[in-house]
Amino acid sequence: MVRLLFLLALLARLAWSPAFAALDPAQLARLGADDSDEKIAAIAALAGADPEAVLPIFKALSEDALFVAGDKLLRLDGETYVDVATGKALTAPLENSEAVSINNRVRRTLDAALAGLRLFASEREVRLTAAKDVSANASAEILPLLDKALAKEADPQIKQLLVLAQAKASLGSPDAAARLKAVKSLADSADPAVRQLLAAMLDKSSGSYTEPDEAVRIAAVASLTQIERRIAVGENLGRIFTGISLGSILLLAALGLAITYGVMGVINMAHGELLMVGAYTTWVVQGLFRSYVPQWLDAYVLAAIPLAFMVAALVGVAMERLVIRHLYGRPLETLLATWGLSLVLIQAARVIFGPQNQEVANPTWMSGGIELYAGAMLPLNRIAIIGFALFVLLIVWLMMQKTRLGMFVRAVTQNRAMAGCVGVPTRRIDTLAFAVGSGIAGLGGVALSQIANVGPDMGQGYIVDSFLVVVLGGVGQLAGAVWAALGLGIVTKFLEGWAGAVIAKILVLLFIIVFIQKRPQGLFALKGRFVEN
Repeated sequence: MVRLLFLLALLARLAWSPAFAALDPAQLARLGADDSDEKIAAIAALAGADPEAVLPIFKALSEDALFVAGDKLLRLDGETYVDVATGKALTAPLENSEAVSINNRVRRTLDAALAGLRLFASEREVRLTAAKDVSANASAEILPLLDKALAKEADPQIKQLLVLAQAKASLGSPDAAARLKAVKSLADSADPAVRQLLAAMLDKSSGSYTEPDEAVRIAAVASLTQIERRIAVGENLGRIFTGISLGSILLLAALGLAITYGVMGVINMAHGELLMVGAYTTWVVQGLFRSYVPQWLDAYVLAAIPLAFMVAALVGVAMERLVIRHLYGRPLETLLATWGLSLVLIQAARVIFGPQNQEVANPTWMSGGIELYAGAMLPLNRIAIIGFALFVLLIVWLMMQKTRLGMFVRAVTQNRAMAGCVGVPTRRIDTLAFAVGSGIAGLGGVALSQIANVGPDMGQGYIVDSFLVVVLGGVGQLAGAVWAALGLGIVTKFLEGWAGAVIAKILVLLFIIVFIQKRPQGLFALKGRFVEN
């Protein structure tokens, strides 16, 4: 609290000075004094000087890069010493120079001064961070400072933040006209903090309104309505995008399952663990890049994609050759066997990688986000996942429609006995289909590793949803899998916002049960002739 009051007083002192003062040599000398009170007084005095001149000095003091040598004060800039008073560079430090030390009390004062001065820094990112801080904690005391910063600022994004901070700060002005102007200007905001400020003005819990002026209250109601509408739109856009992102993960998990289930009719309960295999492969590739080629670390995801596909495909082939092949036509035994395989894979991951979750860091080109709408931030890693899912979907479609393997897979899916009669090697197609389906699940693990920690149990949460996508979309139907995955993802996110995650899962499951009762073939019925075995 003391620090906040000092900051406001310091910023107010800076703000109300008619112009930035030149650096005072006497105050500069006090920075090197032994007494902490002298340093604090010097910091407060220098805060009213030209920010571009003061900021390097305060930064050097904060980073223990300020030295005193007799009556001179030196600032270390890289490997060069600069005389603070004259600005001249020195080839070597003066004799008997000592670093200026500061205690916690001085550092708190220094941080408070830097918070206001950074609004005038030459670096855009520094000013942007300072503008965000000031906008989040705007008050009437810093209005003159904001006016000066606005007059000097040319960057549109920073200027918008300062305008918002100026309006928020004006809400505490004693002038009703200033408050009215601020309330009207805040109508274009979508900041929940602004909504709280306007709602507080209309609070009547103490018997009378917090805002005494009726015209200001009427404007506050109108602005509050617009802000709430804008926030609601942003939240809904965010839910739709998150739902599409979830649907993309479900699609990657369900594509492989749709192929294996459609070709062999195998309910593979270990399919979720193939996601885990792909995620761990990504984690291992990241570690190898970090250890041996750190300069190419941002490319580890690209290298992990083919490796995750191959590793998951090999695991799938081993499962099909060693266990599943001997249980065709026995669905209950197959279900139990694949459930056992899932437990084996989970325990193997615990033994090899440990029971704790592992973190896979996003590459720099997948960090950050894009603000589509006020309050709706689209993370770049989720945008990349959606694009990756579309790319995999295109590859799978081309394989199924334009290749000999795809033709054989479709033939076996539609009528296994007839396909075998005309020379299709159904057993080999089973193995290849299982390898492709498992590899696609591994690709889903690559995508999942970018938004969640990698752990032995990570696939368990997706196996049920993957089966729901396959059943809802229609067995063996890519179009059905796409619509079912996206629909389930979006509906789930909206239901979670309305009723919570658990209730949302229950409602989705009930809907699918009712839907399958009415339409057993799913959204898209499989075309072709069938032979009942």
